[in-house]
Amino acid sequence: MAIISLDAGTTMIKAVGYDDDGAELVVARRPTAVSRPSPGWAEQDMQAVWEAVADSIQEVARQVPGDVDYVAFTAQGDGCWLVDGDGRPTGPAVLWNDARGVAFVDSWTRDGLLDQAFQINGSLTSSGLPNVILSWFREHDPDRLDRSAASLTCGGWIFAQLTGEVCIDESDASAPFLDIRSRQYSDELLDLYDMAWARPLLPELRGDDRRVGRLTPSAAEAVGLPVGTSVVMAPYDIASTAIGVGAVEDGQACSILGTTLCTEVATDEVRLGDAAGLTVALGLPGSYLRAFPTLAGTEVIQWVCQLLACGEPRDLGVLARQADVGANGLTFFPYFSPAGERAPFLDPQARGSLLGMSFEHGREQVARAVFEGLTLVIQDCLKASRAEPTELRVCGGGAASEFWLQMIADVCGIPVTRSTDTEVGAKGALLIGLVATGGADSVASAAPRYVRLGDTYEPDAKRAERYAQLFADFLELRETAAAGWPRLAELRGRTSS
Repeated sequence: MAIISLDAGTTMIKAVGYDDDGAELVVARRPTAVSRPSPGWAEQDMQAVWEAVADSIQEVARQVPGDVDYVAFTAQGDGCWLVDGDGRPTGPAVLWNDARGVAFVDSWTRDGLLDQAFQINGSLTSSGLPNVILSWFREHDPDRLDRSAASLTCGGWIFAQLTGEVCIDESDASAPFLDIRSRQYSDELLDLYDMAWARPLLPELRGDDRRVGRLTPSAAEAVGLPVGTSVVMAPYDIASTAIGVGAVEDGQACSILGTTLCTEVATDEVRLGDAAGLTVALGLPGSYLRAFPTLAGTEVIQWVCQLLACGEPRDLGVLARQADVGANGLTFFPYFSPAGERAPFLDPQARGSLLGMSFEHGREQVARAVFEGLTLVIQDCLKASRAEPTELRVCGGGAASEFWLQMIADVCGIPVTRSTDTEVGAKGALLIGLVATGGADSVASAAPRYVRLGDTYEPDAKRAERYAQLFADFLELRETAAAGWPRLAELRGRTSS
């Protein structure tokens, strides 16, 4: 018996074949393209994403031994994947990091709308969420809405292609239209955004007990599996990743070092205080995730690699090791997304910068400042969660860097443990699939058997003390930098004009 689990990321589709013990037997990957037809836009061809999903599952299905028990999947969240009444795309998907609707975010912020919505929803709206994107379509492309019957996310789109069922998982639906306590769509929120017109576009909600569908004949042919094979729609990627790394008990924390730096803490209760980050249905009964997914992560490292002529991120780490803690006074703000930043604060005008440069600095100080800036953002998100975890579990491409993991431990002041699984989101989907198909009583009971953890990095007391001061400096200097962000936005506007 084998299991196929899939993680449909923004730029890469990963399908994994597992044996009964949760060991990875085979991994297939397919890249997916993000198009940017206008400044700030981020789109994907929905059919191309489905074809990459089908191809990767088929490749794994050919190589795993025996029958496949079920297919489970997780996918990128947020965004707006519009389909018509027959389930066909009405245009390209608009992604979580799209910035076309920042004017709506600005307006709702000024009117105090977002703070009001947070007290119902527990998530702070950013430009890549469906309420913003749908509002933009209504103003700029109403014909697209007229041709659309449902607003899905990537996970809902994949489930529809595999099973023919048009619906959405509670984790995907958590932001922006859910009353997070009742886990039902909120008419109050729709009225708050003046979006009662969008109610018919909201798909059927699927909770923890309604995750399983069956492969249709056409999907079975596309993926190379028998008709009727069970398909499990797991929570979207940040939640499935927390599950895959074993952060499933109240107060356990993890950080995804990937396209987003997403620091998140499992919780058994909804806490609605200051508006910041997301509150997501975790996919476990009565559990939630306080998540802080930034808009820029390891892409910053790749960008700096090109700038400094470093071949790979590993080379940038080697260069950064040559500089001392604090990078000789350099402070780096990694807010590189055209959509600004959404966690742990919301500001569509936020932009990156490197403060304190002089002739005394070289490539090694710049490299160190970049790693430190990204790491201080992780600490910023951890502080915003108001949790006090005793350990931080990490995964994602950045977790391959021992240098970075030691820095994270020093900055956050707690042990950092990394997963040994290559695809942690897929492992989380596997665990959800086990419970959904009756193979395990609960994720909490199954996690010790299937979650695989590796090295732990302990914080160095002296470096932790220095970084505590640097963190305070980072926050103070960011206020200074933020004062200039509106003027920089004006300058960009003049230049584009």
